[in-house]
Amino acid sequence: MEALKPGKDDRHARTEKVPRSTVRTCYPHGSGSPTEYRDPPRAISRVSDQLDIKGKTLHNWVNQAEVDAGHRPGTTTDQPQQLAELERQNRELKRANAILKFASAFFAAELDRPHTR
Repeated sequence: MEALKPGKDDRHARTEKVPRSTVRTCYPHGSGSPTEYRDPPRAISRVSDQLDIKGKTLHNWVNQAEVDAGHRPGTTTDQPQQLAELERQNRELKRANAILKFASAFFAAELDRPHTR
C-alpha cells in the first residue's frame, strides 16, 4: 500500500503510477461501468477507504476511465496531447508557409528585373 502514498509534491507521478486495476476495482465483475452498481458512490467510497485513496480522487479516475471507454461524454486522456501535437504541427506549417511566401516573392522580383549581359 505504501506505493500508493507518495508525497504531495509527487501528485502527477501518483496519477501516472496508479494501476488501472485500482479503477477496475470499482466496477462490478465483468461490467464496463461502475454505474451498474446499485450505489456507485458507495462502491467508490468503500474502495477508496480500502486503498487509502481520497474518495474524490478515485471518483475522478473512475469518471475519466468511463470517458476513455466511451461510456460518458467528455475529453479523453489522449485528446489534449493530440491537440497539442496538432497545434505544434500547425505552427511549423505556418512558419514554413511564411518562408515559402518570402522566397517566392524574392524570386519573382528577380525575374522581373531586367537582365544585363
